[in-house]
Amino acid sequence: MSPHELSATELLAGYRAKTLSPVEAVRAVLDRISAFEPHLCAMYRLDPEVALAAATRSEARWLRGEPKDALDGVPITVKDNIATKGVPVPLGTAASDLIPAAADAPPAARAREAGAVILGKTTMPDYGMLSSGLSSYHKLARNPWNLARNPGGSSAGAAAAAAAGYGPLHIGTDIGGSLRLPAGWCGIFTLKPSLGRIPIDPPYIGRVAGPMTRSVADAALLMSVLSRPDARDHMSLPYQDLPYESPPRRPEGLRIGLLTEAGCGLPVDPAVSSAVETAARLFALAGAVVEPMRPFFTREMLDGLDHFWRLRAYVEISALPKERRAKALPFIVDWAMSASPFSGVKAFGDFSQIMATRQAAAAACEPYDYVLSPVSPVPAFAAEWPCPTNDARRPLDHIAFTVPYNMSEQPAASINCGFTQDGMPIGLQIAGRRFDDVGVLRIARWYEEARGKQRPWPEPPEV
Repeated sequence: MSPHELSATELLAGYRAKTLSPVEAVRAVLDRISAFEPHLCAMYRLDPEVALAAATRSEARWLRGEPKDALDGVPITVKDNIATKGVPVPLGTAASDLIPAAADAPPAARAREAGAVILGKTTMPDYGMLSSGLSSYHKLARNPWNLARNPGGSSAGAAAAAAAGYGPLHIGTDIGGSLRLPAGWCGIFTLKPSLGRIPIDPPYIGRVAGPMTRSVADAALLMSVLSRPDARDHMSLPYQDLPYESPPRRPEGLRIGLLTEAGCGLPVDPAVSSAVETAARLFALAGAVVEPMRPFFTREMLDGLDHFWRLRAYVEISALPKERRAKALPFIVDWAMSASPFSGVKAFGDFSQIMATRQAAAAACEPYDYVLSPVSPVPAFAAEWPCPTNDARRPLDHIAFTVPYNMSEQPAASINCGFTQDGMPIGLQIAGRRFDDVGVLRIARWYEEARGKQRPWPEPPEV
């Protein structure tokens, strides 16, 4: 098995046993990127020389028996919008002013401090406001399972990179589904943690960073590093040294809700329903009490969030000089500028839907230990589309299963639970009560084992 296929835990075991070196691992990953990246376009600012220099320093530490920390020598990528020192942060848009970042943002800083080898940044759509690999700045990112399909977003490049074997660890962000949607469409694992569990800069309502990996164990390992404190996040939770790497937990005796209809948005594709219901039966067979849930999210809530985000984007985009605004993706500009007539009364009402969503999600989930649902109502869509509807009037109709947990601050994971007839992954969302990040990881580890052998990961197309 090539080192690019190994998990972070396997790489670290090889370093410890001196059967593998960080330089060998990084070279193998760079070779994999070289083969796949011309087709995938998942990377921004790939820096092989800097990565190999960091791997060489890590190799020397391992040879001395003095590894730096938990991730020493493990390759990792970081999403465009998470600052890394000296690298511009375009936020996926050609309208950005490309100023090199003065410092690492908290997730990048924790990864670097732990000895991880940062390969480069991964791509995202304009301002992170699309569930797509479409960007006015980056090349069009594609799904490695089928290059004609979209990887989703906004953590588009990170999800594609994880599925394609660009090393074991990737860091993305999520404000309405931007970790879970691309993870579901690319067949990988992610955890959207409780708000504030991983410090982030700048913090915002619902916005989190999280791990994107091929396995739950690797995500747990990365959580143990990313969750370390950083004073720059004034919304972060008090630091706790939590046992993220705990063993799987069987669902026997747990009460689990099964949400198969979101309440609004796109109807659920039959293939998605079938895969999620099959997963739920595994939980029931293992002794869980699985109960159907009534939808709790409404069109009023979804539209309120949509309009509030439009107004937020309008304030930012309308302030740009016309020549810079013209460089942004037209779909995003039109979406944002549609908020120009919104009144203060409307803005207040739209913002109030955040609290309405939070209240509804907490009440609906209270009777259950965990809630199962689709991540997305539909499978991966056309690569060139900005969203599954391809309609600026309904750009968020696919996030009704994911966005409530951003507003309620609950942890929620995406894990693959099946494939469509044409071979595209389907994501199962597992949501837990607020602050129960460890519990979500443990039950996801159980499901990962219970679901059985998965399909082989995608390979680069033959040239």
